[in-house]
Amino acid sequence: MSKIALFGANGTIGSRVLDEALRRGHQVTAVVRDPAKLTKSDPNLTVVTGDVLDPASVAEVAKGKDVVVSAVGGGDGPGHIATIRPAAESLVAGVRTLGGDAPRLISVGGAGSLRRPDGTQVWDADGLPEFLLQIMHAHGDALDFYRTVSDVRWTNISPAATIEPGERTGAYRTATDDLIVAEDGSSRISAEDYAVALLDEIEQPRHIGERFTVGY
Repeated sequence: MSKIALFGANGTIGSRVLDEALRRGHQVTAVVRDPAKLTKSDPNLTVVTGDVLDPASVAEVAKGKDVVVSAVGGGDGPGHIATIRPAAESLVAGVRTLGGDAPRLISVGGAGSLRRPDGTQVWDADGLPEFLLQIMHAHGDALDFYRTVSDVRWTNISPAATIEPGERTGAYRTATDDLIVAEDGSSRISAEDYAVALLDEIEQPRHIGERFTVGY
């Protein structure tokens, strides 16, 4: 059993990570701006107020934990895109203050910087809406920052090109920097199976200090 601090527990991915962690019996501290909005009840769940953009707040909730998970992304509106890299910087700064007792840091990343089979990156595709491109590049900037960090045990997990609520199958494939594409040419993962992969990484670490991706 791990002690997990989870930022972004109310979001599409964060809520699935929360469900999967509780399903496996982990102790989860959900860190949210407004605890009243998280109504889930579980003996292994604690809900606290915190701010992912405040390193002191991050350090406070990270203290005594095994893992800090950030499911903070840009899918909730234009105002959230600008927080993606600053959140990464704040998370690292907060965890770093704990020194030798610092937990692992696992963050939800984006698919934009993944390589497609033709060698281009996902964000190079024609016709992508500007809002989506902004999210992709913000996640790319956050990943660039993580790759400069050597004193915090970080992992960044990119989804497939399409991630949305769906079925929990427990099956997925992994890669490092290459987009996972199915035989029919699609690239997708359910938010539920993404959460499975994230919890598997918590329980059996394989990607400390690197990005990896999951898909079908």
